[in-house]
Amino acid sequence: MGEGGPVGQKLAIALAFGSSAAVMVLELVSLRLVAPYIGLTLETNTAVIGVALAAIATGAALGGRFADVAPPQRTLGPLFLLGGALVMLILPVVRWTGEALRGGASELVFLVLAVTLFAPASLLAAVTPMVTKLRLDSLAQTGTVVGRLSAYATVGGIVGTVLTGFVFVATVPISTIVLTLGAALVVVGAALTFLLRGVQAAVKPVALAVVGATLTLVAPRPCEVETAYHCARVVADPNRESGRTLYLDQARHSYVDLKDPTYLEFEYIKSFAAAINGTWAEGRPLNALHVGGGGLTMTRYVTATRPGSQHQVYEIDKAVVELDKRELGVQTGPDLAVTVQDGRLGVRDEQTDSRDLVLMDAFSGLSVPWHLTTRELVADVRRVLRPDGLYLINVIDYGAAKFAKAEIKTAQAVFPYVAVIARKDELSGHSGGNFVVAASDKPIDVPAIMGHLEPSMSVLDRPDSFVGDAPVLTDDYAPVDQLLTPYSG
Repeated sequence: MGEGGPVGQKLAIALAFGSSAAVMVLELVSLRLVAPYIGLTLETNTAVIGVALAAIATGAALGGRFADVAPPQRTLGPLFLLGGALVMLILPVVRWTGEALRGGASELVFLVLAVTLFAPASLLAAVTPMVTKLRLDSLAQTGTVVGRLSAYATVGGIVGTVLTGFVFVATVPISTIVLTLGAALVVVGAALTFLLRGVQAAVKPVALAVVGATLTLVAPRPCEVETAYHCARVVADPNRESGRTLYLDQARHSYVDLKDPTYLEFEYIKSFAAAINGTWAEGRPLNALHVGGGGLTMTRYVTATRPGSQHQVYEIDKAVVELDKRELGVQTGPDLAVTVQDGRLGVRDEQTDSRDLVLMDAFSGLSVPWHLTTRELVADVRRVLRPDGLYLINVIDYGAAKFAKAEIKTAQAVFPYVAVIARKDELSGHSGGNFVVAASDKPIDVPAIMGHLEPSMSVLDRPDSFVGDAPVLTDDYAPVDQLLTPYSG
């Protein structure tokens, strides 16, 4: 079929480009859809990418085969139509499944996503071999046609990836992206079907798309705010009028009492406070650096108990900061600077010997981002701390606690004095939860810290036997997600 046919060269390029871009948008959005229910880890990313690649391979193979069996003019439009309709079904199916199984059966949630992602991605991946078939005039130009359309399909995938990661997810809700993508595919499919086959062939897929759009609009919304990194919401405490909990994805990230900044709800936050109060005299102002903001619970507490303290917070998620200001009453000023920036870069920019206290409380799901766990980062923190300074790290781990032990071992590789604050059953290896690692260039006053802890808590002053032969995490080797034992209770 030549230039004058219904699928000319420009249209063929546009279809290959657009279908590949749509697959990549779909892949990245799918990662965000499952995050509120099963977290966002390296394994989650890998699995979703694997499903998308399997769908692309399957679609390319079947698309080429069917292009040789049935005229592509008859199947090209319905591919877009059905693909768009199925895209609109992904969000409601995943969210209803996730809400029904919240807190358990995460494997089933992922399986549902895999099935709902695989089907439309396969259909869209079949487009390029079909339009390639339509553009082949003779064997003499086979290489040129195949190479050109493959190149444009790859460029489409790149554009879809970049736009989703840098623009779409950062500016509009996931539901809007899904609906817009599905609608665009349906419109393209309807136009192609009308052009190549007539209006009757488009009726059923369009009806399915309408059903999918309707279900998307009424599906559960687990987020108050869909940020570039999290599904975020603030929930009022039914047992405490002024209490608020900040949820990031499926995890309770921060608890704030709007009226009483000295009220601490979470165990690890109390451990932070005990370490601080056991290290410095009551009321002494501190110059503190916070890597990870969350609900800014510790900035409130330190300011309330140590007037005159100054805080620098590095929080990578701008929308979380805006949520803090809007619903948790955060007010920045001379004593509280909040910078939207990756914590590693923030620490790098800090002056040497400039901080009394550095708190590491940054999470992606239940895991600390790997680049915030390594010996190189800890060494930079030591540079920033004053000689009598204190570095506190919040680590969550369960079971064998391999990640927690590796993080402790890494702190020991840099600081001469390291202690671990946790519940007694956690330190004995019988349970898991939050481990607070304290590191310093001066001896840690364990009795003073113990005096500020609840009876169920303990401080392990020499954690060598606890960490055993755990590895030291480095920029070259930091398998955080593989070491981490997720909570399964």
